[in-house]
Amino acid sequence: MTPEQAKLLKQLPAVGTLLEREDVQAWIEETSRTAVTASLREAVAQVRRKVLANGKEAPADSEAVLKTAEALLQKRQQPSLRRVINATGIVLHTGLGRAPLCASAVAAISEAAGGYCNVEYEIDTGKRGKRQRHVTSLICDLTGAEAATVVNNNAAATLMVLKAIAADREVVVSRGQLVEIGGSFRLPDIMAASGAHLREVGTTNRTRIADYANAINEQTGGLMRVHTSNYRIVGFTEEVGIGPLAELAHRHGLVAVDDLGSGALFDLSRMGLPDEPHVRGSIEAGADLVCFSGDKLLGGPQCGIICGRQDLIQAIEKDPLMRTYRTGKLTLLALEATLRHYEDPEQAVRHLPTLARLTAQADELAPRAEALCERLLGALPDENFLVCSDVSYAGGGSLPGDALETVIVQWRPITISAAEAANRLRLQTPTIVARVHDQAVLFDLRTLDDQEFNSVVKACVSAASS
Repeated sequence: MTPEQAKLLKQLPAVGTLLEREDVQAWIEETSRTAVTASLREAVAQVRRKVLANGKEAPADSEAVLKTAEALLQKRQQPSLRRVINATGIVLHTGLGRAPLCASAVAAISEAAGGYCNVEYEIDTGKRGKRQRHVTSLICDLTGAEAATVVNNNAAATLMVLKAIAADREVVVSRGQLVEIGGSFRLPDIMAASGAHLREVGTTNRTRIADYANAINEQTGGLMRVHTSNYRIVGFTEEVGIGPLAELAHRHGLVAVDDLGSGALFDLSRMGLPDEPHVRGSIEAGADLVCFSGDKLLGGPQCGIICGRQDLIQAIEKDPLMRTYRTGKLTLLALEATLRHYEDPEQAVRHLPTLARLTAQADELAPRAEALCERLLGALPDENFLVCSDVSYAGGGSLPGDALETVIVQWRPITISAAEAANRLRLQTPTIVARVHDQAVLFDLRTLDDQEFNSVVKACVSAASS
């Protein structure tokens, strides 16, 4: 340590002294003494490290410490979960929370979450009720199922279904349907956790009804189809539909299960999207139980929905394990509001952000892209912005391989790299998450709302001038 460094370190103020300052007392009033003290201590430590690294060039007075502490305090007070602007074009971006909720779901949560609600209370009778009742009748109306229940995600739904029909017994599944879902969770692992024994049949690309029939024995509990919603096998392929599978299961007194994963509630091809198996179609084809996600194609909150035969749903709900997977009031509020839009598919497309974004056509996105580009050029006339055609995807393990024609605004920064520009956008408030491709930052209008344009422009100005 040099004499200059030792002199500077002696100038560092004591945390106790700083806490007595009037401006620091104001910080304490706004936040807490604990948070302010921790920020001051960290600020002193940071300034000390700078002095030791830079010598006399590093300021070490009270103002330097307070400036650092204020920045640390602001960062500490920021919520860990916060708003992000999704400019990637990936509609169901798992990292960004998948399906954005519709306005009515947000309103329902806002109205009821700040106080009490009748989550397990029957207003008509004054007695205790079941929390699932708020959504089960809607689910049954929309799917044609006899009964339904809700858990916290589709992995839990799959586990509860398998535990109910095949604990210590076998479930027959095509080898080509043994999927791995997000977070490295694999279907065989979920089966093992449920107590069911996996019986693989067929090959990766071809499974016939005879393969299922030949696997049935006295230990068989059910036959299961798993929709490969997060990948596709193309070419020389063959698979068994839920109808023939259910017919075979019933002929042997077994349960037919259809794990649809993404959870389309009606035929999406009517809206110009790729054909996707939907829940009502599975029920009508004879599936005894169908399970699916609430936060993918359905466009609601994260949850797992199970519907089908009443006796099987009752057995699932009686399982003590159900309490560990039950949903809270916020999920039920959002799910009920979301499901009500499905009473009219056209209304669902208008009001549910997920469906609206998935069905948006390129010619609808183009004028919005032009408007954003014009605003960006107005704020940054020396930068390179251009409207281009591109493709985006559903994401979230839905509609894999099915590209959606989209329109983007492309930014090729002049003074910094595209990667650096994207990093700076990510650190803005609110955070902007965009794609980087071919040395350009891409803003996809499929997932950008008009009211977010101001934030995008402001963030680009800051990123270009930082």
